[in-house]
Amino acid sequence: MVMGEAGREEYSKIQSFDAETQRLLKTALKDPGAVDLEKVANVIVDHSLQDCVFSKEAGRMCYAIIQAESQQAGQSVFRRGLLNRLQQEYQAREQLRARSLRGWVCYVTFICNVFDHLRVNNMPMMALVNPVYDCLFRLAQPDSLSEEEEVDCLVLQLHRVGEQLERMNGQRMEELFILLRDGFLLPAGLSSLAQLLLLEIIEFRAAGWTTSPAAHKYYYSELPD
Repeated sequence: MVMGEAGREEYSKIQSFDAETQRLLKTALKDPGAVDLEKVANVIVDHSLQDCVFSKEAGRMCYAIIQAESQQAGQSVFRRGLLNRLQQEYQAREQLRARSLRGWVCYVTFICNVFDHLRVNNMPMMALVNPVYDCLFRLAQPDSLSEEEEVDCLVLQLHRVGEQLERMNGQRMEELFILLRDGFLLPAGLSSLAQLLLLEIIEFRAAGWTTSPAAHKYYYSELPD
């Protein structure tokens, strides 16, 4: 079989896995019918919860496997397994956050990345809209706004998928930004970095999900490297 370009691009991301898992993922990209695709979905989710760098890009790998499976067999075993596992983790998100703040941030990053890449009829998956919103709303609660790691995650994901989410459900986006404005204006417990990040994303949305050169220079000269 000739592997698609999307699959070839994902090979470089597989190097962080052990040799057996590398073989599993490479086979899933090249010949998905030859492996247990539910196992592949679980491997990708498990690794995403442990590796925040991988979680930022894993959606592309998921999309490549879905495309390969569709072209080879016209099936969606991998997508179904992926969505089922995302739902399981979503339902246990408070326990995940209590157990591991880093794992929680990785999960939010991963589900947003999957939402960004997976498409049905060239549209984002409706099944992911409310779970993604719920995760972002959780990051906008006062206890999360006091954690710089969660604020950073919230702002990064809004940069990535905020405009898409607003097109899918504008009312929920408005409600989310009411929380963010309240969090910024009532900054008890917020660090100066968290306040700066919140102000930047509020202005970013107000400007139509774009940043002017002057605003970019201001905020990114203030943010640490």
